[in-house]
Amino acid sequence: MSTTTRTTTTVTAGLVLSAGVLVIATASILIRYAQNAQVPSLSIAAIRLGVSALVLSVIVALRYAQWPQGVTMRHGWLAVLSGVCLAAHFASWITSLQYTSVASSAALVATTPLWVGIVARVWFKEALNRYRVIGMVLTIAGSIGIAVSDQTASVGTNPLLGNVLAIVGAISGSAYFLLGRGLRSDLPLLHYIWMTYGAAALVLLVAAIGFGFTTVPASGMTWLVLIGLALGPQLLGHTSINYAMRHLSALLVTIALLGEPVGSAILAFVLFQEQVAPLQVMGLVALLLGIGVTAVGERTQ
Repeated sequence: MSTTTRTTTTVTAGLVLSAGVLVIATASILIRYAQNAQVPSLSIAAIRLGVSALVLSVIVALRYAQWPQGVTMRHGWLAVLSGVCLAAHFASWITSLQYTSVASSAALVATTPLWVGIVARVWFKEALNRYRVIGMVLTIAGSIGIAVSDQTASVGTNPLLGNVLAIVGAISGSAYFLLGRGLRSDLPLLHYIWMTYGAAALVLLVAAIGFGFTTVPASGMTWLVLIGLALGPQLLGHTSINYAMRHLSALLVTIALLGEPVGSAILAFVLFQEQVAPLQVMGLVALLLGIGVTAVGERTQ
């Protein structure tokens, strides 16, 4: 590849990454609109993954002749397990938006590098360099600052519960990431996300029915919001991130993704007049710095 071509590809990947982060930042806002329309959180998660899985099913069916060789039952079961973790991620995070502010929820669910680092240390006995330790301390301090601030301000009906659910979403998202990292080395992206999204959609559908959420939204506008959530943040947003990962460093992509909670907080302030307290701002800054430093540490290590 020539220098000019490589530069053009890098610039294109940067633009795609920026657009992807902007699209993903709208997820919290679209979810809040759906919740305000009285759609249960589990139903939102099930519809988001269900629509995405249906679209991917059509694409996979059209490209059936290109089905990868060597796909085993082990791959299938791991994809199902990854889908269960993804379902838990969306169920807990989307529910958290019922109880706490968009800014806090979006920031806390972005703490994935912290939990991946903890798993790497405890489970894989992986040594942590000073960047990752500093990043974890900053992330934890930021999370505590957000929790304290939310408890002393009117940012939701139950901010403590909402913040805990957002952290559960981050932990389950980390498990999804760790399982997917192994599967992606054996499976193409399309087939991996089709299997995983499909499994997550089925788990969420069963959970929604089990909790009695069997009615579907009656409003056409609500359906547009839900379909937009599936086609925008889920398919276009995450596909953009995966495209950028192929042409840019993982560190750059990880740091760029820190724009998601910032964008979500700005949109929530503009659209829902959600105020951000000084201590919450300090917590958000510390948390985002912690994630960034942790990402640098992972790259260095």
